[in-house]
Amino acid sequence: MRETLKSDSPKSPSIFKQALTVNRKPFPWLKAFSAGLAASLPVFIGLLVGNLEYGLIAGMGGFAYLYVFNIPYAQRARKIFFAVLGMTLASALGTLAAPYSLAVAVLMGIIGAVGIFIFGALKIKGPSAIFFVLVFAMTTGMPVHPELVWVRAGLVFLGGALSWVLAMLGWFFNPHGPETGVVKNVYTELAGFLDSVGTEKFNEERHRVMSGLREAEETLAAGYIPWRNTDIFNRLVILNDHANALFFYVLENFSATTDKLPPQFGGFIREIAQSLDLKHKNGIPSKKILLSEEMDESVLKLFKAITDADAIKNEPTSKINHELHISIPSLRTIFLGAFDKNSIVFITAVRFGLFTIIAAVIAYQFEFTRPFWVPLSCVAVMSGFTIVATYHRAIQRAIGTILGIMIASLILMAHPNGYIIAVLILLLTFITELFIVKNYGLAALFFTPNALLIAESTSHGNFAFSYFASARIIDILIGSIIGLIGVFFVGRRSASSRVPHLITKTIRSQAQFLLVLFSDQGNGFNARKSKERMKMRTNLSNLKTLYDTAAGEIPVDRKALEYYWPVIFSIDHLAYLLENCSKTGHRPILSDQTLSQLLYVCETMANAADRKLSPSIKNVPEIEGFPSIRNELMTLQKSLQIDERSFI
Repeated sequence: MRETLKSDSPKSPSIFKQALTVNRKPFPWLKAFSAGLAASLPVFIGLLVGNLEYGLIAGMGGFAYLYVFNIPYAQRARKIFFAVLGMTLASALGTLAAPYSLAVAVLMGIIGAVGIFIFGALKIKGPSAIFFVLVFAMTTGMPVHPELVWVRAGLVFLGGALSWVLAMLGWFFNPHGPETGVVKNVYTELAGFLDSVGTEKFNEERHRVMSGLREAEETLAAGYIPWRNTDIFNRLVILNDHANALFFYVLENFSATTDKLPPQFGGFIREIAQSLDLKHKNGIPSKKILLSEEMDESVLKLFKAITDADAIKNEPTSKINHELHISIPSLRTIFLGAFDKNSIVFITAVRFGLFTIIAAVIAYQFEFTRPFWVPLSCVAVMSGFTIVATYHRAIQRAIGTILGIMIASLILMAHPNGYIIAVLILLLTFITELFIVKNYGLAALFFTPNALLIAESTSHGNFAFSYFASARIIDILIGSIIGLIGVFFVGRRSASSRVPHLITKTIRSQAQFLLVLFSDQGNGFNARKSKERMKMRTNLSNLKTLYDTAAGEIPVDRKALEYYWPVIFSIDHLAYLLENCSKTGHRPILSDQTLSQLLYVCETMANAADRKLSPSIKNVPEIEGFPSIRNELMTLQKSLQIDERSFI
């Protein structure tokens, strides 16, 4: 979710200029080389055994490596494995459906919709459904031989298995590298937060730490293996829990202060963060903190908690009295939440599948030479997360693909064969992955000839330069136009129109969670596993995704988005405080009168949000031991006040 809208410049650059912007992200050299290796090794192996076509088919399984990101190896193993299975299934369906154009069109839309939905619901990083659709489409373009279904599917699986092995090689050198990185980031952000106490940057730093803690919790949960708990992993979990406790203590005791904390506190935390780098196995020796003798009791307690973090870092985990709490929502809960009528993930998936089918039907109806390039272009364009991103994709793909087709045409005119094809696939995949982080158009410039080289080599195409280039350009332009129509004219205001209602749902689910937290639920009740908590998390996740999507609509109502930003900001913080409260068993049981007043406050805000009115300011009762929850409820009431703003 965007951190602010008010800091945006008054006039943004044109969409065309934004699409051509090259960002400053560093080149992913290792990933790019590994991706090239994953795509080309099967081709080299195929050549060694005397069958180039089989090597090219297996090379399509190498696309699975493009889904590798810096996530825990336990999660990476599952993700790449299921990506391989998905591509294997796509190749099998493509082989069987090839003789039937209508079946190809429908299946292409279904594969795309399912891919978009799964990646969106699980919030998985990566190119989403694109490569599953690509594998399916390229298989339909091969010579029609349904009897080869097991051969082609098996080859794709073997190529994908090789990608899986390459993706997991890093585990032997740094098995908990991703988990260490997020915990290190938490302590770095926490240091900045301690420095911001008593300054104007407090709220900004508070949000950064909270986001970091959530990311770390999700990453550690993804890396958790019940039957294999290592000392390093356990220590990282304990350190993250302690960072959470430190953050909560500062919120409860220093939110309203104008006095700064000793600067040594932030420095000490940064030192701990640096020492978490496993490359320095001996760590960094901790410096002593010299404090004034006249020190406030709350500051002294904070100092002790900070030094405890240093002890956790150095003590064997067997000597630390701490129980691991790993909370992982079930897939059923996640998918049911994504099926909600207000979930932009479900709406996007349906639209994606529908227009992919339309593009494919048009392509096959008009009997294009390679009809699958039309829906493929439609898929690539619609993969933009927002309408603005879709426009960027359309511009980038049009320019990058047209130039890429020229390169592909020149390559194919030379009639490459054997090891030349394998080397070209290696180089083109390598360059594509280098530039994908910079600009999609630059990546399309090299990915296009790569895909065309594989597709034409497996389909035995042989066309003149002018015919081939013009045909592919027409395919790309038609597919891109259909994709733009699908995004712009169907549901272009679908996100923004749902924001008020989903704010209402989220506040009500927070009220329900608050009720179970501070009322007697009987022995054995676990708030962390309650359906109220899961419902709140689902609504909040959908709300933040909805807001981000609304911010990319055309036209965008900036005044309304600026109104909603502090509201969602406050809802997000309230959710964090309730989540943190659920981790402790020492919660007060509030009286019926107090609970009734809290629920009344929440329902007043929810009702006002749904009706787009200002809620009346109600008294929020004290919650013993958790003053920050009360403060956030008061802040949320103020954030919902309407000051002559236009709504979405």
